[in-house]
Amino acid sequence: MAKSAVSYALNDKPGVSPETRARILKIAAQIGWQPSSAARALMNSRVWRMGLVLNRPAALLGLEPYYMELTSGLQEELAPRKISLVLQLVSSVDDEMAVYRDWAAKREVDAVIVTDVSGQDPRLALLAELELPGVVMAVPSDESPAPQEVSMLPWVWADDTDGMRIALRYLHTLGHRNIARVAGVAGYSHTIARTQAMKEEAKALGIPVPKVVHTDYSQEAGARATRSLLIGADRPTAIVFDNDVMTAAALQIAAELSISVPGELSVISWDDSMISRLTTPRLTSVKTDVRAYGMHVARVLNALADGEPQESAAFGAVGLEVRDSTAAPRS
Repeated sequence: MAKSAVSYALNDKPGVSPETRARILKIAAQIGWQPSSAARALMNSRVWRMGLVLNRPAALLGLEPYYMELTSGLQEELAPRKISLVLQLVSSVDDEMAVYRDWAAKREVDAVIVTDVSGQDPRLALLAELELPGVVMAVPSDESPAPQEVSMLPWVWADDTDGMRIALRYLHTLGHRNIARVAGVAGYSHTIARTQAMKEEAKALGIPVPKVVHTDYSQEAGARATRSLLIGADRPTAIVFDNDVMTAAALQIAAELSISVPGELSVISWDDSMISRLTTPRLTSVKTDVRAYGMHVARVLNALADGEPQESAAFGAVGLEVRDSTAAPRS
């Protein structure tokens, strides 16, 4: 009798006839055979790996608290289940897609986390083609790929639109009318969502649509954008920034130009990381619990690992943490 037939019968797997299975089980009972729990656990054990590719310069990641808090939240949920997080840094979308192809070919990861999604993002169609499941950390938009292309990829997002509306309303209540924004990458879905919400809220409040300067989120780009706004002919009385790193850089530029914050310029940051509480003045910030966000994404990944389908949904709520960097404008 073949060893494979014995294995199939003893492990209750298909591949043998009912008669052969019954005969093998009868012999096993006669000789007192019992399955080894240790061997079965080893056979059924599996090491799960989740992949996260970040298209960011390594130097920027060293300063950006967002991804440190995000990975902290991911690890807190994944580690107890002994699920590994594989992190890869790249310098372009093409390089990122090459990583996905390599991971899928070598079966190095079981699922991926996709960030910084843009309209008609080619990565999502590729993941569907590779049948590589995962989670998309982005707000869906009218330009998002067709549902069939991302059927394996539930979308999870923070409510960026509500955060922008709250920030604009607060500045309007203080009396600001000439407002600007130093934004992130123009094509990213969360940047687009914030911009759309900003335009709609400005129209509702009856104020001019804020001027927007796009950047790559870095300290240097934030500084350049701030300087260009503050030395312009129509200097804003308030600026909203898309992350804390750029806001901290803006404070240095304002000091260099002898513009007091918040006396002559109010600033609102985004994410409310530790930076918001360490600067002088402390930063008023749109508050998103990034660590909890990461934990939520990890729970979605855990459910996918268990074979449970997941629905796309917004994560949590955002708010405004008012500190020292905002005040009424001088008349």
